[in-house]
Amino acid sequence: MNMLKIVAVPMHKEGRKFVAIFAAITLALAFVWEPLFWLGLGATVWCYYFFRDPVRVIPQQEGLVLSPADGIVSLIQDVVPSKDLGLGDTPVTRVSVFMNVFNCHVNRAPIAGTVRTIAYHKGQFLNASFDKASELNERNSIMIETPTGAQIGVVQIAGLVARRIVCFVKVGDSIEIGHRFGLIRFGSRLDVYLPKGVSPLVSVGQTAVGGETILADLRNPNVNRPGIAE
Repeated sequence: MNMLKIVAVPMHKEGRKFVAIFAAITLALAFVWEPLFWLGLGATVWCYYFFRDPVRVIPQQEGLVLSPADGIVSLIQDVVPSKDLGLGDTPVTRVSVFMNVFNCHVNRAPIAGTVRTIAYHKGQFLNASFDKASELNERNSIMIETPTGAQIGVVQIAGLVARRIVCFVKVGDSIEIGHRFGLIRFGSRLDVYLPKGVSPLVSVGQTAVGGETILADLRNPNVNRPGIAE
């Protein structure tokens, strides 16, 4: 891990108080026992790294659906969307991106449009990589409608360690593709619900970069994802 690359990356303001707490504890540990100080220093650097907010090069082509988070594409399934999203009861493709504690946890809008729905549900804190986490875990569901009428659902899901979902937008807000809309602390998952008939352009196990990796193209909805034969 290149330490210069870590400290050179901006930190999201949501992390300031956590880094301050870690730093204060580290200073106190210095008076107790020197090895504890170095452990605390490492933890403080990790906390800064967790809340990093790097600049991203966001594709601007109309119709693209981008990954809302850094992580691994853990699941691609056809499911009935949560009623909270208001996307109907017809199965659509859901792409799940799992974030571990070392991924950047700033969440970015998968597409440009207007926020039509936001619904927060308390729930459990199961491992976010499990399929059932979409229904049982604490989550925040958002539906974004594009100027052309396409509707995309994106759900922030708390994980085994995560205990706080932060959302920066409200119903009625306009949001640009790739812009920051939220953050989840310490390990979690993002689900993206594509419009009916739209095929994903990613595969399970693929590494996704928030605001850069293309999940789907609404202009070419039937293009198969890599590794899938026609």
